[in-house]
Amino acid sequence: MSDTMKESEAFAEIITVNPEMLAIFRYIESIAEACQPVLVTGETGVGKELIAKYIHEISRVKGNMVIVNVAGLDDNVFSDTLFGHVRGAFTGAEQDRRGLVEQAAGGTLFLDEIGDLSPASQVKLLRLLQNGEYLPLGQDEPRYTDAFILTATNEDLWDLQRAGKFRKDLNFRLRTHHIHIPPLCERMDDIPLLVEHFLEEAASVLKKKKPTPPKELFTLLKTYSFPGNIRELRAMVFDAVSRHKSKILSQDVFKAHIAREQESRTKPTEPEIDESSPFKFLKELPTIKKATRMLVNEAMKRANGNQSIASRMLGISQPALSKRLKIQRMERETRKPKQKRVKLDPEETKFFQRA
Repeated sequence: MSDTMKESEAFAEIITVNPEMLAIFRYIESIAEACQPVLVTGETGVGKELIAKYIHEISRVKGNMVIVNVAGLDDNVFSDTLFGHVRGAFTGAEQDRRGLVEQAAGGTLFLDEIGDLSPASQVKLLRLLQNGEYLPLGQDEPRYTDAFILTATNEDLWDLQRAGKFRKDLNFRLRTHHIHIPPLCERMDDIPLLVEHFLEEAASVLKKKKPTPPKELFTLLKTYSFPGNIRELRAMVFDAVSRHKSKILSQDVFKAHIAREQESRTKPTEPEIDESSPFKFLKELPTIKKATRMLVNEAMKRANGNQSIASRMLGISQPALSKRLKIQRMERETRKPKQKRVKLDPEETKFFQRA
């Protein structure tokens, strides 16, 4: 960490020497005490929640930090979880329930996976951000909160907004301040520090002596893109330490992991099938000729052999259907195996005639 940062001790758990990350820390120092909404974005595994925790610490709010993952919450669950309910609000509501917004009073409310929030819940969150007010379920009078609101997502809210899945006004309100965490592949200078940190952590958890990483390991890791970011690197190190048996850490686990990941990325993926497609149960599409034959046969079956009715189903004339049926019969005849005729000699012929 930089010695010029007055709050550098608060970032002790974030292992980095990356200039872009250090610039982010300085930005956090400049905005945190204002307690205006902050949106943290970045790929899965880059440490968005850890950054949110340190924004909370720098902000100097006196209350607790309350963390909520809103992914998969429908509007009723979202409202009950965040805003609570009063007794009798619905069947089974036998007593008042404090929502997480109330629990975060005087502190920080961190909403993770905000890009997955339903449209109805987006309206309620916008009201909370604009006026600091919310309605517990079953209550008519609004309540108010002074909670510092942080949000995070690995989605692109601009893309969601253009697709009509995220409110424009909420998008702007959330990003009063915006922090984007770069992926690990853009922070390769942090890999040696991170590996050392995770080696110490893994050795402590697994009750083993910390192994020495070979220099070649860092060269290997810097050739990898880390789609799972820091979380993936930590898992790799823990797996390697759990299998470690000598003084020098083996690279086998890392090599195997990278090979598996690269192989999975090069395998062709099967195309997604539309559930409304009439062909969704077919592994392979039929040829035009075969599909035509299948349609003709199905129409004749549904029409109980009536060519006039079947032709109307298919949208063709009755003579055209008759012609197709004739062609199909001819094709079936040509596919039948020909019977071999055995020629008998005259003596055998006389024997069968007497019989």
